[in-house]
Amino acid sequence: MASGRRRKSADAGEPAPRFYYKGSRLKQLRAFCYAVKFGTLTRAAEALFLSQPSVSLQLAALESELGCQLVERRRRRVTLTAEGQILYELARPLVEGLEGLDEEFLARSRGGGQSTLDIACGNSTIQYLLPDMVAAFREQHDNVHMNLHNVTGTDGMALLRSDEVDFAVGSMVDVPHDVSYEPLYHFDPLLITPLDHPLAKKAEINLQDLSPFGLILPPKRLTTYRLVDLVFQKRKVPYHVAIEVGGWEVIKQYVAMGLGISIVTGMCIREADRERLCVRNLRAYFPQRSYGVVVRKGKVLGTEARAFIDLIRPGLFARHDWFEAGHSER
Repeated sequence: MASGRRRKSADAGEPAPRFYYKGSRLKQLRAFCYAVKFGTLTRAAEALFLSQPSVSLQLAALESELGCQLVERRRRRVTLTAEGQILYELARPLVEGLEGLDEEFLARSRGGGQSTLDIACGNSTIQYLLPDMVAAFREQHDNVHMNLHNVTGTDGMALLRSDEVDFAVGSMVDVPHDVSYEPLYHFDPLLITPLDHPLAKKAEINLQDLSPFGLILPPKRLTTYRLVDLVFQKRKVPYHVAIEVGGWEVIKQYVAMGLGISIVTGMCIREADRERLCVRNLRAYFPQRSYGVVVRKGKVLGTEARAFIDLIRPGLFARHDWFEAGHSER
């Protein structure tokens, strides 16, 4: 009789009852995220202290609930489907946030409510771009402990991807698919020479005019060197580097001493510099440099990170921005 009632309900077109394996969506999402993170169900099960069949059942229940396939099992490894990629970007920050809740709560409660803000940024960004922003933030949030991680772009991306920093501030040329970059400030490329240099007396300067003089540039691994090299190579204009040295202040000092000329970003030039250097705009030959904020796609920004970014531009990286393609300046 009961069996007949069940058949009648199904025949009437009523939707099948939805279910949760062991009644917990969080367990399903954790199993899903761990399977993606570790690449196999076996390694995910070890990390979760579960059996491999339990993780498999959690994934099956989640796929049944959402009505789509989330992962493909290939030679014991799991790969994301298109739907799985969307869910992973949504679920990862939520799962990580919940897993870190206890630790964050204890840290804040034991520290008298003090929270932290970690920002990855290069030396130039720290020196020229961030001081006013940091001062404004500290004025409003003096209980927040700030960590400004002075790193190169590559190291900053590693910190960003591992969630060791909340976001990064700096310049990007090529934007990886897993981050979002919002350029906020743009600076012209400038030629700097000593005041008595032959180029200082020319009414107009062409790229070929720079060829006879040695350049003082940042190290090859940095973006500035690569951009300068790209422009000279593209226009087939010969050039040579006399000195490689890090730090705009050092470069400006060496140029003022007559040790060479340089191509710098306008961010580092102050009014006082014009008293010892001839400054000429080279935007006709070199691209502008943009500086902005970088976040990992899917990252849920904390209160402190959101407050700092809102000082720069309110509403930046709202939720709809997380999954859009990043900008590229190439």
